[in-house]
Amino acid sequence: MKLTLDPGAAALLDALHAAGYAAYVVGGCVRDSLLGRTAHDWDLCTSALPQQVMELFGAEQCIPTGLQHGTVTIKYGGQLYETTTFRTEGSYTDGRHPDAVQFVPDVREDLARRDFTINAMAYAPGEGLIDLYGGRSDLHACLMRCVGDPEERFAEDALRILRAVRLAAQLDFALEEATERAALDMRQSIQNISAERIYTELDKLLAAPAAGKVLSRYGRILAGAVPEIEPCIGCTQPGRWHCYDVWQHTAVAVELLDVAGMDDKNARILRWSVFLHDLAKPECRTVGPDGAAHFPGHNQAGSKMARSILLRLKAPTYLVERASA
Repeated sequence: MKLTLDPGAAALLDALHAAGYAAYVVGGCVRDSLLGRTAHDWDLCTSALPQQVMELFGAEQCIPTGLQHGTVTIKYGGQLYETTTFRTEGSYTDGRHPDAVQFVPDVREDLARRDFTINAMAYAPGEGLIDLYGGRSDLHACLMRCVGDPEERFAEDALRILRAVRLAAQLDFALEEATERAALDMRQSIQNISAERIYTELDKLLAAPAAGKVLSRYGRILAGAVPEIEPCIGCTQPGRWHCYDVWQHTAVAVELLDVAGMDDKNARILRWSVFLHDLAKPECRTVGPDGAAHFPGHNQAGSKMARSILLRLKAPTYLVERASA
């Protein structure tokens, strides 16, 4: 099969191949190309060591963005191309970063360390697609599946739990059964991630096309990032006004949200406001003489809760103020 490569990525591959190195485009750009989507970030992997990459393309053209992990960013044609030496990784003591990496000569060893099958494919002109873990099959099945044992992948880096759900929202995919089970079992480890990274993943998720569907399906996993979600799941509301529990109501509201024509900042404020607007209902819930649930003061309590959550996530100040208001 043949993929249409970004001209800059194709030129860099040609240069690396001409110098005698193995090189491929890898990860999200391969995934998006196979899906017929526009790939925005073209990442390369190569047998060339970082110093060899810098010698080949010159210091003026290279940014040493992560030499200890084998990464050099190459400037070419006004674009940036992250280029990483094939590597394997040691243990993840902090649950986020490998303690050490080892450079290896074979792309197949490199692909084994990656997070999801749909991100573990590499491509080079003339050689074609390298897909050792069924990534192309999972693309056709619209599935997010970890490479290897999902518990090991999530133990290495807890951010992968959120990335799985966020990518599912962006691609309108579902989590494969074992991957979903591991994500749910290990959701508390999300709290070990920096607040800024949690915020970034949630922000991307809320802006994704299938955000509502993913919130509905994976609320308990997301409660690892925002614990206030958990009491909303199954919290019933009076049938006279509501056909959903609090969490499903929130998911449907996010799904039906229309931000067309809004600028990025106001669209973000509205998305987060809808996401957070009812999270205080469970703590305000009462049952009247008629047996129906009521939620007195949930808007005021919700404003305080929204502020608390956004501050905890270190969200931008404008978002904290406007969304809580």
